[in-house]
Amino acid sequence: MTTVAPGGTIGILGDGQLGRMMAIAAAELGYKTHVFGQDADGPAAQICTKMTVAPYTDQQALDAFAEDVDVVTLEFENIPSETLSFLESKVPVRPGRKVLEITQDRFVEKTFLNSLGAGTAQFCNVESLEDLQKGIERIGTPCILKTRRFGYDGKGQVKIDSATEIDEAWKQVGEQPSILEGFVPFELEISVIAARDINGNVQSYVPVENIHKNHILDITLAPANILESVSEHAEDLAQRIADRLELVGLIAVEMFVTADGSVLVNEMAPRPHNSGHWTIEACATSQFKQSIRAAAGLPLGNPERHSNAVMRNLIGDDVEHWQEILAHPDMSLHMYGKAEARAGRKMGHVTRLFSLDTLPTA
Repeated sequence: MTTVAPGGTIGILGDGQLGRMMAIAAAELGYKTHVFGQDADGPAAQICTKMTVAPYTDQQALDAFAEDVDVVTLEFENIPSETLSFLESKVPVRPGRKVLEITQDRFVEKTFLNSLGAGTAQFCNVESLEDLQKGIERIGTPCILKTRRFGYDGKGQVKIDSATEIDEAWKQVGEQPSILEGFVPFELEISVIAARDINGNVQSYVPVENIHKNHILDITLAPANILESVSEHAEDLAQRIADRLELVGLIAVEMFVTADGSVLVNEMAPRPHNSGHWTIEACATSQFKQSIRAAAGLPLGNPERHSNAVMRNLIGDDVEHWQEILAHPDMSLHMYGKAEARAGRKMGHVTRLFSLDTLPTA
């Protein structure tokens, strides 16, 4: 088990805002960072020590990247598993290919979750229009058809109700391998971020409530206003998932809480997560420092919060309010360095802290 001492180089796959904040955290811990991505002026490229711009399938570029780093981690999960296989033969990769292969495919992911007793929505595999018709007959409507791979922020999915044209829904997902999920009438959406180190120690952050707008995370409230028993169950689920995956790194587990207090797992992401940005200001160890500590083989930091918090994404033109935000003494602004604000594009976020005896509200 390799430990990377400060002064070493952390390789990061992906050049987005998560990589940017990982690179900042790495620098604070004394590490250099080498980012491998697609955009020479991406958010992480503006911060890192070194940048490689190349396709994730470019073995010559990957080979040079592996030679320059001490360990590889990721901020973006839509990376070919072959890329991780290639890198794993040359340098430690945390989290590794097996974790990615489970979390990249929604059908494989939900099958894995059910295997360890975690509840999910009803689901079935869909590889044809006939499969879709049979699945709807079994699960009923409303239901949601999602591509098995590469969907995020509401992309690659369509809601089906009794009036939906089934063949049109199938066309909307590109007639590609998909998963049909039963609709869950949840009370609120929560997430838990768990970390696991190279020795199998697991820590997790408190469950938070996530409020979406147009399928994109808008606000995170930390902690979620849920019963203690529900909170403990959600944390236990996330920690068991991290342990069963033999994860080295971070995993965000998104869950639904139903009216009777049941917790159903929706999706997982093996990296820092938008719903964990509040930890930068509110916790002893942020999710970004925790991810770097895990990747470098260091002991995990304390995930306990010293404050409650509300985090709001700045999406599209929201970023134009930066002066108002900075004028507010209790708000912490994070800008991602993206040149152009577009509808649905995450341009930054803002966090406000509250005392531990005050529950934040949207």
